[in-house]
Amino acid sequence: MPRSGANRRGRQPPEGRYERLGDVKLYRTTKGTFVEENEKFYPVFDADWDEFVCGADLHARARAATGKTAATNFDSATILAPVVSQEVWAAGVTYYRSRNARIEESKAAGGGDCYERVYVAERPELFFKATGRRVVGPGQAVRIRSDARWSVPEPELTALINADGAIVGYTIGNDMSSRDIEAENPLYLPQAKIYHGSCALGPCIWLSAQPPSTTSIHLEIARKGKTVFAGSTTLAELKREPKQLAEFLFRDNKFPHGVFLMTGTGIVPGDEFTLSRGDTIRIVIDGIGTLENHVA
Repeated sequence: MPRSGANRRGRQPPEGRYERLGDVKLYRTTKGTFVEENEKFYPVFDADWDEFVCGADLHARARAATGKTAATNFDSATILAPVVSQEVWAAGVTYYRSRNARIEESKAAGGGDCYERVYVAERPELFFKATGRRVVGPGQAVRIRSDARWSVPEPELTALINADGAIVGYTIGNDMSSRDIEAENPLYLPQAKIYHGSCALGPCIWLSAQPPSTTSIHLEIARKGKTVFAGSTTLAELKREPKQLAEFLFRDNKFPHGVFLMTGTGIVPGDEFTLSRGDTIRIVIDGIGTLENHVA
């Protein structure tokens, strides 16, 4: 698998500049922006979210905030999705489990071969997912399409990429999907993926250039208080490095406010499972935290 190099504009993100900063995290809340370090929360006064997360000196400014007085209390109920003007994009068929599921479900439509080909190809599958205003945050409702019979959540490590194409942090993403619609015809993917309430992000942005391959992703779905599905994977199963996905996304494309990129899912519930109204979806990623939503 070729590794990503400089982007099309000739810039190579400098190695080491965006190293992990301990456990520093950014939160967007109804009370403003906060930086967390060592379980202490520091307010960032007069910070415009777009300017703060897109600036080239994001890590330095986040670190500077931790040198100030910590907030006396932090209400997790005030947390919003960590996105304003950023677009959200997604990558598909980046895990072997996802490849197998897509091939199996699309056999009747004759689309199985296309998923095998994209899995082994140099060029990844990338597609638009949502604008900032369409993204829901922790505790909010995600939705299933009214014309879908087979709906699932897709838990994904999601990269925040600045305007220069450099990954500056990660969050948790839920790429809600209507499997029966995409299975009917791969060209229906936009309808299967892009609809009201189909995207959730949060709870924070973890300032890390790239989490280790041992990082675990866990999905649990509860119905009426009982677990009806649980599954886990690790980033070791991710076929394409986030930097490579980011490089392809920025080819002949510009994101002046930065962009979020979902890196694909390695957890796919069995064919007999579909989401129902009232289900609770809980996604946990090591180092980042927990994103929990309910199905409206």
